[in-house]
Amino acid sequence: MLSTLLPAAAEAAVPTTGQIFWSEFLGTAVLLLLGGGVVATNLLPKSKGKGGGWLLINWGWGLAVFAGVYVAFRTGGHLNPAVTIAKVVAHVFDPSVTLAGSIPVTGVNVAVYIVAQFLGAFVGAVLCWLTFKQHFDEDCDPALKLGVFSTGPEIRSYGWNCLTEAIGTAVLILWIFVSGYTETAVGPLGVALIIVVIGNSLGGPTGYAINPARDLGPRVAHAILPIKGKGGSDWGYSWVPVVGPIVGAIVGTVLYYVTLA
Repeated sequence: MLSTLLPAAAEAAVPTTGQIFWSEFLGTAVLLLLGGGVVATNLLPKSKGKGGGWLLINWGWGLAVFAGVYVAFRTGGHLNPAVTIAKVVAHVFDPSVTLAGSIPVTGVNVAVYIVAQFLGAFVGAVLCWLTFKQHFDEDCDPALKLGVFSTGPEIRSYGWNCLTEAIGTAVLILWIFVSGYTETAVGPLGVALIIVVIGNSLGGPTGYAINPARDLGPRVAHAILPIKGKGGSDWGYSWVPVVGPIVGAIVGTVLYYVTLA
């Protein structure tokens, strides 16, 4: 998620706008294909992994991030608008901060990152649906089918749900900023492990989206796709996994620069 996690990205020439788009698009698509896939494996009828449990989902998502970051090596593997926004806030504190390596913080570059992430998440969710198409056709609770695509709270209280998402995202962002200063660089594996930790420790209330694209892109896919017996897409909750992570990204970045930088 940072050039410190993928040193090769820091040494390469400045990517073109097209290369930035495709890097973040493909990386995020892989993230959602594999992350959504582990949820589908756990929840959908007649899946060999049905009932694998919360730990299966958390480890699956962590390793999905691991894979996606490597795919998006050229752009530092953000895969998450919250990470991109955190880099913008960091640039305010330290103008030498870039989006990744030699990619400058500009309005165009930030827009390309974020658009690519949302579109990649949408496409990854569609690919996940195609992979499990016959299982989606089976009868089951519509909430389980929606759960493959997007998150939802166990106790619906928008303010508290938003706070939960903000705290989880702040932990992620703070870790990203400090991770480059350890003597042993574990790179994307470290990102995978922090995702697993956040899921195990903080994910219970809301399902830990901690990524606006990861939730909204697939939620749009759920609304559009002809999924048998799918029910609604829970648009009333849809703003929480967008606003919460953005707030958390800003808070985590400010906390780092005020206390540790």
